[in-house]
Amino acid sequence: MSGGIAALSAGIVVALRQQLPGQCKTQRDKLALLIATILDVRSANLMALAAALPRDAEGADLRCQWISRFVANHLVVCDEVMALFARGVIAKAAASGRVVLIMDQTEASDCQQVLMLSLRFGEGALPLAWRVEATQGAISFARQKGLLVAVTPWLPSEVDIVMMGDRFYTTPDLIALATAKGWHYRLRLKGNLQVWIGGQKSPLHRHVCGQFPYLTGVELTHSFRTPWHAGQGEGRATQTLAQKASTGRMASTSSRPK
Repeated sequence: MSGGIAALSAGIVVALRQQLPGQCKTQRDKLALLIATILDVRSANLMALAAALPRDAEGADLRCQWISRFVANHLVVCDEVMALFARGVIAKAAASGRVVLIMDQTEASDCQQVLMLSLRFGEGALPLAWRVEATQGAISFARQKGLLVAVTPWLPSEVDIVMMGDRFYTTPDLIALATAKGWHYRLRLKGNLQVWIGGQKSPLHRHVCGQFPYLTGVELTHSFRTPWHAGQGEGRATQTLAQKASTGRMASTSSRPK
């Protein structure tokens, strides 16, 4: 076994044994080996992992099969493994009085998308949990809800929770879910989104401009009457709310930016 991967795998085995004492030894050893290989290769590409996976007397095709069988094993529950580690970093992030969750979607293959929920930590983001769906567009709200419901028990109750997301996630269902949980939310919008302001339907970009960069009481649809606020960021100082004004994208937020 490759020395660097072997040493890293041994350390991961110790951490998994401490956090998940009831985990099957075979599952723990395989998971640790695969995690160590991913960290060493710095990629999740199957062929790259197969080439680096330190399993003696096996060709690349057999190592690919080994990886595929393991990740398809329904007994390996990612949320159970991640929860114990996630709670630790969430607790550290909560020391500021606020936990920021970032929902994002990326392409895993030509026909699959990954929905990722990450924790803003320092200047970066740490993945907490994810879901994969066979689609070429936005992942369904059912998957989004399932992901958020799974992570909710990991969150402390005494701090503010802020959910951030791209334009895929500005839907009445998701906003209603965040509201029901008592979370704040900051979601990017397209400037041509049709909204209700003062009982009249019009595109958002007609109202949010340099002179009036922030609106209150905006309604997403005529039937979804929960009011929220909309604003347009200017430059990097408000990057969490919107892209630069030249992009024409807006952001919705449940509370004024601090």
